[in-house]
Amino acid sequence: MTVPTGLLFLVPNTLDLGATPPPPLDWSIPRGVIEQASRLTHWIAENAKTTRAFLKRVDAIAPLCQPLQSLSIVELPRPAKGSSATPSTDAASKLLGPALQGHDMGLISEAGLPGVADPGATVVEAAHRSGIRVVSLAGPSAIVMALAASGLQGQSFAFVGYLPVEAAARAQKIRELEALSRRQDQTQLMIETPYRNQALFGALLEHLASGTRLSVSCGLTLPEGFSRTDSIEGWRRKVTALPSDIPAVFGLQAQRG
Repeated sequence: MTVPTGLLFLVPNTLDLGATPPPPLDWSIPRGVIEQASRLTHWIAENAKTTRAFLKRVDAIAPLCQPLQSLSIVELPRPAKGSSATPSTDAASKLLGPALQGHDMGLISEAGLPGVADPGATVVEAAHRSGIRVVSLAGPSAIVMALAASGLQGQSFAFVGYLPVEAAARAQKIRELEALSRRQDQTQLMIETPYRNQALFGALLEHLASGTRLSVSCGLTLPEGFSRTDSIEGWRRKVTALPSDIPAVFGLQAQRG
């Protein structure tokens, strides 16, 4: 007799990333998602330690179905040092064994929605290949929230991830994205490691045209978080220091014509 496969739930995480004290979990995670998370006994995570911290916050609102120490939390394979490679689909498939045995599983990222700018996408791909039903739960996504708050073109946009760190390559990429935005009337969204927020911001101010609109969103869902949009000319008139410990999303939209 064939055992029905379990479901793979994509469980959104908060965007507070270790803020002390963290905002209440149900400020950004719907109650239904918290209750579903409390029922899961098998997890795939980027980091087991931070996932346990998340589950402690879940337990405070909706008691876990089992003691935290008895839950199964396996980590995604880590790329080799200096590599940005994501886990292979074969490696990801091995993590889905409990689902193939009939257990529902949770996939969780360090922040936001699993699979979006996230190595967990390979697990989702492996689930589809294995015939495991994937259920995406509602929750915060910094990329979408930043776009919504920017006032930039929301009908056509692209998320381009991280830009090159080397100055010349980064400058060239910025000019390419601006030209693409102008040609296609398309918002270009990007992120950076928090400690390089100011460097990317400075490069954008240096290499973009004065009429191009730039949006910066920092610390979304945090009390001190903000989203601000202005022309490059307007930004250049301000003295703006971005935090070096809070993630940011940058968006640009070039003038047409």
